[in-house]
Amino acid sequence: MTRKPAASGDFAARPTGADRWVKSATTPAAKPYSARLTLDITPALRARIKIIAIERGQTLSDMVRELLEATYGVTQAPPP
Repeated sequence: MTRKPAASGDFAARPTGADRWVKSATTPAAKPYSARLTLDITPALRARIKIIAIERGQTLSDMVRELLEATYGVTQAPPP
């Protein structure tokens, strides 16, 4: 038996098994990042660092966060 295509305005069929299409009751944990940083860089520099991030298997954001953390990360408080 062949199935006729849905006519315009018809709803798509739901997948079988409610567990596959009902949203989970648990929500994903929030990311610890709550601030945005915007930088003006040249397209050539963005392309170079994007390629490096891809070669390392990282996202550009993760790579820049690591670089910033390594340079400006948590330091000990200055003596009183």
